Amino acid sequence: MFNSRNSVYRCPTGAVPNGIPVHFKITLPRDLHCSAARLIVRSDQTGGEQTLGMFWCGMNGDNYEWWECHFSAGEPGLYFYWFSLDTWRGTLQMTRGFGGEGILQESARVWQLSVYERSFKTPDWLSGGVMYQIFPDRFFRSGEPKTGVPSDRKLHENWNETPDWEPDEDGKITNNDYFGGDLRGIEEKLGYLKSLGVTCIYLNPIFESHSNHRYDTADYSKIDPLLGDEKDFSHLCTAARRMGIRVILDGVFNHTGSDSVYFNRHNRYAGKGAYNSKNSPYYPWYTFRNWPDQYECWWDFLTLPSVNELNPQYNEYINGRDGIIKKWLSAGAGGWRLDVADELPDAFLEQLRVAAKTRSNNALILGEVWEDASNKMAYGIRRRYFLGGQLDSVMNYPFRNAILGFLTGGNPADMMEIILTVLENYPPQVIRLLMNHIGTHDTERALTVLAGEPLGGHGRRWQSTTHLSKERRNHGRKRLRLAAVMQFTLPGVPCIYYGDEAGMEGYRDPFNRACYPWEKEDTELIEWYRKLGAIRRGCSCLKEGAFYPLVSIDHCLAYIRKDENESLLCALNAGFEGRSISVPDEWKYAESLIGPSPSAHNALFLEPESCALLRLKQEPVTDTESGVESSRPESGDAAAPPIEKV
Repeated sequence: MFNSRNSVYRCPTGAVPNGIPVHFKITLPRDLHCSAARLIVRSDQTGGEQTLGMFWCGMNGDNYEWWECHFSAGEPGLYFYWFSLDTWRGTLQMTRGFGGEGILQESARVWQLSVYERSFKTPDWLSGGVMYQIFPDRFFRSGEPKTGVPSDRKLHENWNETPDWEPDEDGKITNNDYFGGDLRGIEEKLGYLKSLGVTCIYLNPIFESHSNHRYDTADYSKIDPLLGDEKDFSHLCTAARRMGIRVILDGVFNHTGSDSVYFNRHNRYAGKGAYNSKNSPYYPWYTFRNWPDQYECWWDFLTLPSVNELNPQYNEYINGRDGIIKKWLSAGAGGWRLDVADELPDAFLEQLRVAAKTRSNNALILGEVWEDASNKMAYGIRRRYFLGGQLDSVMNYPFRNAILGFLTGGNPADMMEIILTVLENYPPQVIRLLMNHIGTHDTERALTVLAGEPLGGHGRRWQSTTHLSKERRNHGRKRLRLAAVMQFTLPGVPCIYYGDEAGMEGYRDPFNRACYPWEKEDTELIEWYRKLGAIRRGCSCLKEGAFYPLVSIDHCLAYIRKDENESLLCALNAGFEGRSISVPDEWKYAESLIGPSPSAHNALFLEPESCALLRLKQEPVTDTESGVESSRPESGDAAAPPIEKV
């Protein structure tokens, strides 16, 4: 009766700019004897509802009829809608069922219409690229001498040691052990990253801090001395740009370290921090319940005192004319990934965007959000990330859940639904830049998730001694190859967590943050990633092409990416038995990039835990009467796949 993802029923589909009319069309059984139909739209911002009468517009075959209307949102925001029908059975509500389809029953589920500011633009340079996340202390160390490194740090001599995980004599986890990875080390490995197809490096925090993760910032204005200095950073950015790679930084602006220039709880710094004096210029940044020892902090970690982002002095320090955002963009950074974006106030995010875009329109603003970011509620407030004044895009945890869920036995239809929901709710300029990761510094390694014993409630001691058996590892490698294929072919930008491509495993922090295994890499896996990087560079449809779902059943997923130049069919079998799927007729002429080609009967057979990538080029066809070029498959003249664009 209605499908929000089908342009016959809703055109355009997906998120829309404000002021653009959206055409709604429903089809109803004649035997309902519908005498009136209405579209009801509720504004999430105001709570107000608008009722639009629908017009009868003809028959749909012998037993169904069409009703239609238009709706245009004047203001950016979220709108939720459903349909009300007057029938012989009384007034019925059509609400949302599975997959965007309408059902005639009372339901709390309604459809979402995301409306963004029509001037909303995102940077072009990341679209179609490949990201690579680096935990700086653990990637590569150049061996260059450093100055100004605090003497209270423990430095591992053996690069291949396990990071410290046991509490100290006081029962505390200090994260005070280092391996000495540095910025010059990253620069030395740019050629390796280029071979993977990397176009963007995302660095976990690099500013002066007193833990190896550096999320407890001590001084936003300085590079941590163990990593190098500002000159090293600028040199890295310049060298990377020459190779077509940009560097984005981790911005941790919700909290600082207690051991910092700003708070100075441990008196490491000569100046007066907020902990030392109420007259400190930094005192207004923080919220004290009982100065100095009781203060607001991130998730009750006393080492991470929360800041008041809307404090004028703090906001000026970060977002002002000479602030931190502009300073590091001027030093060479290509943008910012914002830590815990859902804990940053809207006004702060908006001012940060202004600061970044004033310095460079091409600056990327990427947020850490774990849920559907289009309708995220945080602390009782609906967030406005994608309306045009805040983020360019986000870390795509929903896709991670879908990829890993599918490959570990989840219902393929449910996993496809996760993907389609994101594509329906997010603006297209956001979708093209989604950070599609399957693991980060905050999660277990993908290989461990795919093949290891579930973590459950096991503690650090168990995690430190539990590794994949040879059999489990071989099984995990097959699944990881499939996960990478999905990363590289779904809408958005694949992000490789350093070492995943080399076969690293590990449970949670710090075991997911071990050192990159130079000279002990899984070279076959690395070649697989290189192959995917080459395919991504060579397929224009993977940049911003449309997404068409094809199959989601029986341990199999298949979908098509398509633009005006070509189409790419991706099919995966996560099961332990071979499966055949039926593909549209024209795909029997396709070029196989990975795996088998379809049979003469359009059956594509997939071995257990395997995949196929097929490419179909389009060749221009000129209409002899109009002289206008269109496209058709290079071989054969079959119609396009009978599925609707999302």
